[in-house]
Amino acid sequence: MPKTLLIIQIIVSALIVVSVLLQNRAEGLGKMFGGGGEVFRTKRGLEQFLYYFTIILTTILVILSLTLLKLGD
Repeated sequence: MPKTLLIIQIIVSALIVVSVLLQNRAEGLGKMFGGGGEVFRTKRGLEQFLYYFTIILTTILVILSLTLLKLGD
């Protein structure tokens, strides 16, 4: 059982990395170099899906980590 949970944890971790890399990364970079005004917009379509998918995957990863910690005792 712990081995299966560990494999699932690795898969979820890889999916989180992919999900974060697919999101819009250019927002913070412009601020770093002092560029651009503030533009507020809502997330739509794929961007919104990736946002919530990342939150769900992170929650699953935390639950898996705590479960594996509890089983390790």
